[in-house]
Amino acid sequence: MSTANHVFAMPRMGSNNQTSNNSKMCSFQMPVHYPRYQKSDYEAMPEWKLDCLLKQYGLPVNGDVNQKRKFAMGAFLWPSQYE
Repeated sequence: MSTANHVFAMPRMGSNNQTSNNSKMCSFQMPVHYPRYQKSDYEAMPEWKLDCLLKQYGLPVNGDVNQKRKFAMGAFLWPSQYE
């Protein structure tokens, strides 16, 4: 089994949801592993590490550290783990 990351390219969609011949492609890289942190890990995680984690998954890195923690927990924890 290969553990290489895969890069997926998707066409940018126009206002009418059709691609044109001159449309640019956007891409994202699928991370190899889903983060395996617990709620307590996110609560203690420094801001720089939250920024790296969110950027790795192509998620927004806006707001203060508490907003980033809340967003990361909502994105990566199951509802039963978040409570």
